[in-house]
Amino acid sequence: MAKQMPKPRRRLREGRVGYGLPTILAVGLHLGILILSVVKWPFSEPEAPNNAIVQATLISTATTTDQAQQAAEARTRAAQRAAEEKSAAEEAAAKEQEAQAEQQAQQEAAQAEAERQAQEQAAEQQAREEAEQQAEAERQQAAEQAQAEADRRAAEAEAAAKQRAAEEARRQEAQAEAEQKAQEEAERQAREEAERKAQEEAERKAREEAEQKAQEEAERQAREEAERKAQEEAERKAKEEAERKAKEEAEQKAKAEAERQAQEQAAKEEAERKAKEEAERKAKEEADRRSREEAEAALQRLIQGDTDAVSNAEQGEEAANGFIQMVRKAVEQTWNIPPNSEGLSARISVRLGPSGELLVPPSVAESSGNAGFDNTAIQAVQAAAPFSELLELPGNVRNDYRQFNLRFDPGGVH
Repeated sequence: MAKQMPKPRRRLREGRVGYGLPTILAVGLHLGILILSVVKWPFSEPEAPNNAIVQATLISTATTTDQAQQAAEARTRAAQRAAEEKSAAEEAAAKEQEAQAEQQAQQEAAQAEAERQAQEQAAEQQAREEAEQQAEAERQQAAEQAQAEADRRAAEAEAAAKQRAAEEARRQEAQAEAEQKAQEEAERQAREEAERKAQEEAERKAREEAEQKAQEEAERQAREEAERKAQEEAERKAKEEAERKAKEEAEQKAKAEAERQAQEQAAKEEAERKAKEEAERKAKEEADRRSREEAEAALQRLIQGDTDAVSNAEQGEEAANGFIQMVRKAVEQTWNIPPNSEGLSARISVRLGPSGELLVPPSVAESSGNAGFDNTAIQAVQAAAPFSELLELPGNVRNDYRQFNLRFDPGGVH
């Protein structure tokens, strides 16, 4: 753009007619200033502080997740700034092209106007040639100064662009370095976290192993204690069982001894009782025998007496009483008095045949209330029969004593 500006100057210098050259120079100067201003403004905006560099100084205090997020945000902002700068550059290029087109149009219009004015003012231009030359020299100087200013601003713009590019490169380098440091920090933290977890896992396993060993030791001690207590309990029970058995054996021995002594005493008492009963039985048998013998002797005396004596009622009654007494003694000898028969009494009815045999079985005329007692009385009568002594009674008395009653009680037969 700076090199295109002298072209109108050469054309004006060739024409040297009227006011065409000053007008063209003035228009060109304004257009140059306008173009330089348009080109300068996009680069003269104040740059935003580089937050990525600030964030890079603070990233070490953030967590791994925050660092990654900040790095992503920094890349996003960088991309946005790059897009904005690209858009600004494109806009500047568009404006520059528009300005060039406008300049070209203005130059063409100015050229046409200059030619017209040159034709119209040829006479005036000729008169002021010296003044125009002076003015042209001044304008040329001004154009040169404007070109120099434009070149300076362009150089400044280029330098600023290079500076921004360098700063962007430094920023990107710093950002990359920060990202690298963040990644290294994240890796370091990850390693430290892995080491911490590994150490915690090792400590946990060691603690669990120690607890398991302690539990096993406690269980072993508990088992040993339980076995010891069980053994002590078994020994105690065995001792108690032995003592109990010894005590039972002693008690059994004492009981057996007592039973033996009691049995001996009972046997002794039984022997004494039996001896006493035997003596009493023999004495009773002897007395019964004597009574029977006396009754038989009296009966024989009655039988052998003379007829007058037999017919005597008193003698007949005596003979009958002797028969009844003999029957009672015979039945009493066969009667086994049942035990616990105190207070019992039964009356048994007896009917005899002509020869003294039982005509019918004995019957209970009056019961004692104890069937066993009554049955023993009946059995005694049956065991003592027949009573053949009935034939020895006188004929007029015999039939009267073929039926009679016998009373049984613990005292005997009556």
